[in-house]
Amino acid sequence: MHYDGFIIRPPSEADSVILQATVGCSHNKCTFCAAYKDKRFSIKKDEIILEDIKYAAQNLSMLKRVFICDGDALIIPQKRLIWILERIREHLPWVRRVGVYSNTKSIKRKTDDELKELKSLGLGIGYLGVESGDDETLLRVNKGTTASNTILQGRRLKEAGIKVSVSVLLGIAGTKRSLIHAKVTGELLSAMDPDYIGALTVMVLPGTPLFEEQEKGAWILPDTTGMLKELREMILYTNLSGGLFFSNHASNYIPIKARLPKDKEKSIHLLDKAINGEIPLKPEHMRAL
Repeated sequence: MHYDGFIIRPPSEADSVILQATVGCSHNKCTFCAAYKDKRFSIKKDEIILEDIKYAAQNLSMLKRVFICDGDALIIPQKRLIWILERIREHLPWVRRVGVYSNTKSIKRKTDDELKELKSLGLGIGYLGVESGDDETLLRVNKGTTASNTILQGRRLKEAGIKVSVSVLLGIAGTKRSLIHAKVTGELLSAMDPDYIGALTVMVLPGTPLFEEQEKGAWILPDTTGMLKELREMILYTNLSGGLFFSNHASNYIPIKARLPKDKEKSIHLLDKAINGEIPLKPEHMRAL
């Protein structure tokens, strides 16, 4: 397989064929992210993509899913993306689901019919970095979208029959807007109603604009208790039709797996115990991206 640079994939795609069709991220301006700073966004040549698909056909037949990366492969023009999905179907007929990273820009560029066409060709799940439902925070971190647009594009993906998995960032609003961010992010998630939500705790990386803000004192990361209160508030205001809410990422202080609304009360109770110091948290040295 041809891989350029460090490959990032969702935890749920650990047992998938990782097919790199793009290099980097089409946005690549978020102040907290250092994932693709060393990569200029590009789409790989069809012959390289096809060669990797054929390699997977010969060597990875035990894997039943494909994940197309890098950071925003949904941005690939429709005809080329259809070609990739058709080649996956041709050479990997046993694959049950294809997943892809997306953002609001790439979803918006597809019509409703185009999204449905992608679904019919095997695209089963789209991963979307929501980060926050707070427009002030989204503007400050240079996310390039608004809460209302994020809801709209996420709903369009879901209405096309494609499962939606979103990530949100605990701590990204800093101490000043922590609970505001938590509440309105819960409201955004309720309006979008994704199938899966993964809450990650922001880890400030050297070399990012967010790190520079923190060094200057212009942005302050909430402490451990603040993060737990933020997570509690977010879950409190999140009402889904049956989706899963996870906080089991390595960056988090406490793992939660909740089917909402069924497990909301249990999750709130667990977080109250954690805030009161009644249960142990993940030590700092074990937290990671």
